[in-house]
Amino acid sequence: EVQLVEAGGGLVQPGGSLRLSCAASGFIFSGYAMSWVRQAPGKGLEWVSGIDSGGGSTTYVDSVKGRFTISSDDAKNTLYLQMNSLKPEDAAVYYCAKELCGGYGYGKNYWGKGTLVTVSS
Repeated sequence: EVQLVEAGGGLVQPGGSLRLSCAASGFIFSGYAMSWVRQAPGKGLEWVSGIDSGGGSTTYVDSVKGRFTISSDDAKNTLYLQMNSLKPEDAAVYYCAKELCGGYGYGKNYWGKGTLVTVSS
């Protein structure tokens, strides 16, 4: 059974940092691309970042470029999202998602339950 469990969300002041993690199990983690997707209150899903299998290629939505860093640790079957210089508009539930194959952008077939990030002073 595929499981994705996010952690690391919380309340942070504008300009602060958080590191999200996503523990994966039930599939060969190193063989699949992974993504982070967020949903702000009252808004739709927004793809944030993706990383291919092996971690050699990453991509970001323009609004987080230079502030967020996606990474993966195949030995720990864990996906990360380091978020720096957080802004109020980054507040959302953040989900990790497993892609259909080793590259991102082909579709996602499993999602975690999400972790809430609140950015407020």
